[in-house]
Amino acid sequence: RCKASTLCYWNPYWMLPSDVCGMNCFWEAAFRYSLKIQPIEKMHLAVVACGERLEETVTMLKSALIFSIKPLHFHIFAEDQLHDSFKARLDSWSFLQTFNYTLYPITFPSENAVEWKKLFKPCASQRLFLPLILKEVDSLLYVDTDILFLRPVDDIWSLLKKFNSTQIAAMAPEHEEPRIGWYNRFARHPYYGKTGVNSGVMLMNMTRMRRKYFKNDMTTVRLQWGDILMPLLKKYKLNITWGDQDLLNIMFFHNPESLFIFPCQWNYRPDHCIYGSNCREAEEEGIFILHGNRGVYHDDKQPAFRAVYEALRNCSFEDDNVHSLLKPLELELQKTVHTYCGKIYKIFIKQLTKSIRDRYDRPPKER
Repeated sequence: RCKASTLCYWNPYWMLPSDVCGMNCFWEAAFRYSLKIQPIEKMHLAVVACGERLEETVTMLKSALIFSIKPLHFHIFAEDQLHDSFKARLDSWSFLQTFNYTLYPITFPSENAVEWKKLFKPCASQRLFLPLILKEVDSLLYVDTDILFLRPVDDIWSLLKKFNSTQIAAMAPEHEEPRIGWYNRFARHPYYGKTGVNSGVMLMNMTRMRRKYFKNDMTTVRLQWGDILMPLLKKYKLNITWGDQDLLNIMFFHNPESLFIFPCQWNYRPDHCIYGSNCREAEEEGIFILHGNRGVYHDDKQPAFRAVYEALRNCSFEDDNVHSLLKPLELELQKTVHTYCGKIYKIFIKQLTKSIRDRYDRPPKER
């Protein structure tokens, strides 16, 4: 006979309704077992740091940790002389218990190492080899050092689930406004779409990248990721300006079905506001990821970008400290209204305010 009501044990995650012929106990036990064996998904974030980029990179990593929910694994590719400094800074955050990290040397294929290292900025082309180096990593978010997360990494990570069966990577357009676009006006090589794509924020399903055979304009034979890079460089090295980003544009020009495009607020750069606002999604929802290219975090040309960078660089991980950055930041941003970017300063704090409220306004037990 069925019992009228039973509960096998107290489970804080799930209270089951009345037992039906013992199935309550069965499902409760099964759920308990699944909690033990299901690992929490880790998000993988990679960055390449050379030269004077230590502080900028550390600030980027801090911004990722302040808001993110799922644990993070940082893959940091850096020159040897930076390793001790990275280790000291990251080890001082170990109390967070929400991340781990691996430090790697800068490495290129030995037969062409010098050529790859001097392509565009020092070490920048290291990102092209991530699918070949991190062979055990399924998916990865690559970001430049001058990136700041203004909402959880979890949110851009979730875009992986929106890829269709042919898409292997995601990037934002290089420009929204063709009249100021670089690729469509000056490029001497193929590029993706109408204005090209920017590789400063690149979400990758690396398992698919390693498996795919790419169409190309060098041979009728399709080539895998590890085989296509050097031939591409040899063919276009006299025509490319932005190094590895140009090579990615060429690759996805020939394989457009493989790229997922996310909107400009996931990679918001000075070009989106220095000539007037041209990222509609950021105007509506705020900036999700701030990309301070052109060195704008460190000079006075775009003070709105610098204000956000300084606020996060000086912020600590305490709840009160995160909360208290908003008011001083808004006051600093109000001082930038003499610039085009400063005129729309509210988009710099719109999403940031929401992220702080969502992450830090809940009672501790709910976090």
